[in-house]
Amino acid sequence: MTYEETLDWIHGQLKFGIKPGVKRMEWMLNELGNPQKKLKGIHVVGTNGKGSTTNYLQNIFTTAGYEVGTFTSPYIMDFRERISVNGEMISKEDLVKLAEIIKPVVDRLPLETDLKSATEFEIITTMMFVYFGQMHPVDIAVIEAGLGGLHDSTNVFTPLAVVCPSIGLDHQNILGNTYREIATQKVGVLKKGVPFIFAEDKAEVMEVFKETSEKLSCPTYQLNKDFFAFGKSSAFDFSYEDLQLSAVQLAMPGQHQVANASLAMMTSFLLAPAFSKINLEVIRKALAQARWLGRTELMRDNLMIDGAHNDESVAVLVDLLKTDYADKRVHILFSAIDTKPIDSMLKQLSEFESLTVTSFDYPNAVALENYPKCYPKLPHFTDWLDKVNERTEELFVVTGSLYFISQVRTYLLNTD
Repeated sequence: MTYEETLDWIHGQLKFGIKPGVKRMEWMLNELGNPQKKLKGIHVVGTNGKGSTTNYLQNIFTTAGYEVGTFTSPYIMDFRERISVNGEMISKEDLVKLAEIIKPVVDRLPLETDLKSATEFEIITTMMFVYFGQMHPVDIAVIEAGLGGLHDSTNVFTPLAVVCPSIGLDHQNILGNTYREIATQKVGVLKKGVPFIFAEDKAEVMEVFKETSEKLSCPTYQLNKDFFAFGKSSAFDFSYEDLQLSAVQLAMPGQHQVANASLAMMTSFLLAPAFSKINLEVIRKALAQARWLGRTELMRDNLMIDGAHNDESVAVLVDLLKTDYADKRVHILFSAIDTKPIDSMLKQLSEFESLTVTSFDYPNAVALENYPKCYPKLPHFTDWLDKVNERTEELFVVTGSLYFISQVRTYLLNTD
């Protein structure tokens, strides 16, 4: 297959939709020699903050001199970002080789079992396990769950640690309508004795975390209970028992990034006995240079893009803008997909200088006419971007779906 044919084949599986469960994954991986059993990996689950936390972990282990695989979703600029080594996406040649290895097994699945056809995400996840476990073995892999945890395609390996930045109300049609139900799905990736590092403190979430971790004898490490972070992203202090690291600086702004980075730090400390090149100065250096596409990313001095795609992540963005940019007049451009709580997201963003809604070319993007009438509408997001001025007292922020952010970022890079 060519690279283009490979992408067409992978994306062609989208028609099979979302099918929670790991039986198809287990069958395919068994046919491929169970590469997931050869992995040393960290499993990152949660609603918001998975990508940033994964990025911090990758930077820490890479800076220490280890070869680190990452599996993330969705991609921002290029499909191959989803499977990366040391922050560099998989080559086109290797992606084609993977597809040629996996396609015969994918084709056999519905013929030889009653499990039906594999989904796109299952195919990508299988490719990742084969890549990191067989084709391009890594020292450690940081694997971001796709949807939920218990029935997620990634839940087929035993990790060295499980990390959970947050639990929010998202994908309720699949994961449940309450924090407790969603937490049960997320924490379903825990295996016996595996350390569990998290930043949540909601009572109903904590009940689930406590019940599950005790049942599986998993040691737990809760931010601001077992380890601590004080300060802002420009300089915060971290402590865990006798470990102290002061004036840690982050490349990405926001109080939520202090929490995400602290989770990565705590996980690194726990794994340091097996990865002896990790030390305090490596961690400090790694965090100071870790950036993540499409998350509070400044494309120009006064133009930020941020994939705040649910109520919780919008609240985090609003807090960042009010705290770090209180002296600016903030203008917002928003677009999302139709599975999100549009009204409540827009209500949070409406307190700034201006809020404009738009649409973009994506199957479930909210059509312009379906937004509330009270917000100014713009048919083409490029018109808004073209009018961004250079006045330093103003900040222009594009937010909403990560799929939208991807298109905006592409446009900006091609026009600047």
